[in-house]
Amino acid sequence: MARSTFKVLFYLKRQSEKHGKAPVMGRITINGTVSQFSCKLSVRPALWDTAGNKAKGKSVEARQINEKLDNIRTNIGKQYQRISDRDSYVTAEKVRNAWLGFGDEHRLLLQTFDEYLQEFAGKRVGKDRSAGTLVEYRLRRDRLAAFLQYEYGLSDIPFRELKREFAEKFIVYLSTVRRLRSTTVFQTLKKLHAMVYLALDKGWIQLHPFPDVWVVPEARERRFFDEAEIRKIMNVHLPNYKTAIVRDIFLFCTFTGLAYADVKKLTCDELYTDADGQMWIIDRRQKTGTQFRVHYQWRVNWWRNTAVSRYRTGRSFPFHAATLNNKSLQTIAWRVGLTFTPSSHVARHLSSIF
Repeated sequence: MARSTFKVLFYLKRQSEKHGKAPVMGRITINGTVSQFSCKLSVRPALWDTAGNKAKGKSVEARQINEKLDNIRTNIGKQYQRISDRDSYVTAEKVRNAWLGFGDEHRLLLQTFDEYLQEFAGKRVGKDRSAGTLVEYRLRRDRLAAFLQYEYGLSDIPFRELKREFAEKFIVYLSTVRRLRSTTVFQTLKKLHAMVYLALDKGWIQLHPFPDVWVVPEARERRFFDEAEIRKIMNVHLPNYKTAIVRDIFLFCTFTGLAYADVKKLTCDELYTDADGQMWIIDRRQKTGTQFRVHYQWRVNWWRNTAVSRYRTGRSFPFHAATLNNKSLQTIAWRVGLTFTPSSHVARHLSSIF
């Protein structure tokens, strides 16, 4: 295979002369590709040897300039050799970036994560992913940033410095310092792996530093209601209006199988009546954008006659903060005599019993 042609030369940018000196520029040429850079040096044009690409004479000034230029040429040559030995192709820009210190080996983990989140927000949120998913991804990014500061005192880290020990310590940090459940640790670690695989795809690293470092999420037994418990929730006397709202939202998710986020954005405009007089709720899932239809007459009527008439708001229900919602669910569970506290997520999986 033919060897790459490689050349480094220096020249003056005479049009930028200032105070009697012109900046010294460098040019890398490899197989026809060209990349230029500033040497961060300035020279009097009279002292410059155009043919020799260096300062002329043996003065102290000339010797100092030429020593710096020789050092630049040597270091660029080392980067060229390293990249040639590693990669199947070499370009002038690739060598220049490596010499300047922002080449592939200097790609940073959190910097890449931030770029990923920015692209995710612009191209996917509102199309095939919800805003809530973006919030969750940002939370995982922030956990990673907190770990870097806690364990290493760093604001970021290059991909090439990631080792197996890094992932293992990250798991310990999430489990002990942050006291997160194994499922949450798994999801956070999953996003770290995603960033590493992105670096692999881009060619920033050659091998995954910890491909087999994972956490097995602990399987939690999901508690389901029976019909008698649901009817108790429907009929229980509640202490105030706000708790009643939470109960009605929970029941509506149970009757329709809709997710909490979909009910939260639901309005009366999503009520439709077909030619046969059947009533439907038609809308799109917030998470996926796919359309859903709920057409059981009595379920829709419960919302129209009970919930909508009770609250008379533009949306299906007046929603409150998540903390208040959880506290109200605890109150409901205690008054009904449940041995556990239900959640809005569980509610949508219960509609099959009716």
